[in-house]
Amino acid sequence: MTQTVDTHSEKSARPGMPHVELTGFEVLSEEERALQKGLHKFAREVMRPAGIAIDKLTAEESVAEGSPYWEFMMTAASSGISFDETDDSVPPEVLARVQAVAVEELGWGDAGLAVSLGVGAFPAMLAQRAGSQELVDLCQGKLGCWIGTQPDRGSDGLMLYPQERHASAAQGNKGNLTARVQGDDIVINGQSSAWVSNGPVAQVGLLTIAADYGDGFFDAEGHPHGVEVIVPLDLPGVSRGKPLEKLGKRALPQGEVFFDNVKVPVRFALSREAGYWSGHASTWSSAGVAMGQVMTGLARASLEHAVEYVHERRQGGALLADHQLVQYRLGNMARKVETIRAVARRATDYTFLSPSKHPYFTAGGKVTCTDLAFEVADEAVQLFGGYGLAKEYPVEKLFRDARAARIEDGENHLLSMKFGYLTSLLHRNGTTRH
Repeated sequence: MTQTVDTHSEKSARPGMPHVELTGFEVLSEEERALQKGLHKFAREVMRPAGIAIDKLTAEESVAEGSPYWEFMMTAASSGISFDETDDSVPPEVLARVQAVAVEELGWGDAGLAVSLGVGAFPAMLAQRAGSQELVDLCQGKLGCWIGTQPDRGSDGLMLYPQERHASAAQGNKGNLTARVQGDDIVINGQSSAWVSNGPVAQVGLLTIAADYGDGFFDAEGHPHGVEVIVPLDLPGVSRGKPLEKLGKRALPQGEVFFDNVKVPVRFALSREAGYWSGHASTWSSAGVAMGQVMTGLARASLEHAVEYVHERRQGGALLADHQLVQYRLGNMARKVETIRAVARRATDYTFLSPSKHPYFTAGGKVTCTDLAFEVADEAVQLFGGYGLAKEYPVEKLFRDARAARIEDGENHLLSMKFGYLTSLLHRNGTTRH
């Protein structure tokens, strides 16, 4: 008698579950995992409750003394969270990896608060990079902001090359906030836009503005001169507008800063004259990668909420999670989250390791990350159905925060155009033709 072997018996080997981390399909070192675990706990227990509480307040209430915003900032400071990238004892590839893992967790907690922490450390970080101990001491322990956009100079300030401006424009745009370099002093006048992150609360600012060194604001090609300068915001002549009421990232205070003959020494400049545009490009590169990291966390949070919900909600006699169409939609969301993380990590590595970084590349990465994160948040709302529109459920806030990121740090269509311009430059220069 012949015995038939059942190849589909319960004893047959089947694939087990893949290795995954909090950050998806990757393998972390023990050190990275420990860092992630600690920051995840902070994000879950401190950031999320604070972000939800601030989101419900008016903009002025959110920055008032004793508000949840200030409670959060005090807790973050006491927790030792920092954005130091100047530790020479740690290889840059390790610093890049650590920053990407860490900032993703902060973005998972609350995107607005993550940006506030990051930009809060930006002047100090740039002072460290410049090697100015005086400026490092000046920024020590102070909340910072980056002042680049102005009412009449938003995208204009992001044009690194004269050829980018419109053909009908005789020269560039110096904007509403400018500096005049007079001897050993820099004198600043004008106002920022209302979109300066941490503008209402910052104690020190990094200003990226047009400058006149004695021969006017424009060079022979009509391109504006500029200066990057660190300015204490308690100087005479500095004042603030009202905190901005806005759609998303309400946990991130934003508002105008005004300057009336504010004077700082030239030695407070990080880049100026012939070195301004390359300095500005380097600064912008560092800022751009953080947005991708933050939005990786937001997209992951959106996916997690959606997965949890479809395993609770029933339709047609079965869990939503058991419907094939829902599985397809979850697969698309998960695929996008992994794509966002990959792009954010690549942009981070490039910025930390490249001998000649370029912000138009990191800007292109920012577009990919924020556009896809918005798509993930939008699909999370859709899976929640009517509940997704209700403020009592978390995906409504994630959707608003994701929408803001497609304009924040450069409007996405404009940044895509800049990446296209860079692609053309590479071709014209023969860089891509080997």
